[in-house]
Amino acid sequence: MQYENIRMAHFIVRDNRFICHCKLIETDEVVVVHVKNTGRGKEVLLAGALVALNYQPSPKRKTDYDLVAVKKDAMWINIDSQLPNALAYEGILTGKINLPHFPGKLASLKREVTYGNSKFDLFAKSDTGAKAFIEVKGMTLENKGIGAFPDAPTLRGLKHVKELQVAHDAGYFTYVLFIVQFEKITKATIHAEMQPQLAENFALAMADGVEVLAYNCKVEPNQVILKKQVPFDLAYPFIDPNEVNDS
Repeated sequence: MQYENIRMAHFIVRDNRFICHCKLIETDEVVVVHVKNTGRGKEVLLAGALVALNYQPSPKRKTDYDLVAVKKDAMWINIDSQLPNALAYEGILTGKINLPHFPGKLASLKREVTYGNSKFDLFAKSDTGAKAFIEVKGMTLENKGIGAFPDAPTLRGLKHVKELQVAHDAGYFTYVLFIVQFEKITKATIHAEMQPQLAENFALAMADGVEVLAYNCKVEPNQVILKKQVPFDLAYPFIDPNEVNDS
């Protein structure tokens, strides 16, 4: 994933879930920016943080800039919520992302396919006739090399895990694929304290056969490259950096 018109800036304040203000480094101009992630991001969207803005002027837009990445210590974290699906689609097509136990070779891959009461991000078919649903989630929350999802309670995520379990029981191969939008990570997990019911549902779904995968990315202000699979450990206790900062 490549961004063609990146402008560097310093973060000032987040007005609401969708809008923030930043100061461009090159001109010192304060600009209104669209935040491309509705998660909280409290641990990274700090006053003065170095951020990457994608300049996309259009008469149809309310703002000319999208906030796509923020620097946390020495590491860039991409927060573009549209990125994971694109990387997952490309990764599965090229074979960089492996779907464990999915028999045969990939024959087709479609986006946004409805099953039951959910619309899953990807639907794959193999040359053996096997079918798979893949739900893609972006992971941006990090603390001491551990990545976690979610950074805010998600009813949509809860619904998708339940529906994947139903699909698996009906004979489909089913996967939750986390695209970790930063590079330095030793393992990924579910933020159980943030949403205990989600962790419980993951445990039930995994016991039933739903598979959970995580792949990290090399992130720069102007590009994101899918790297490799990282371990997923549902039982790992995640310490929320926001709770540490608030205490």
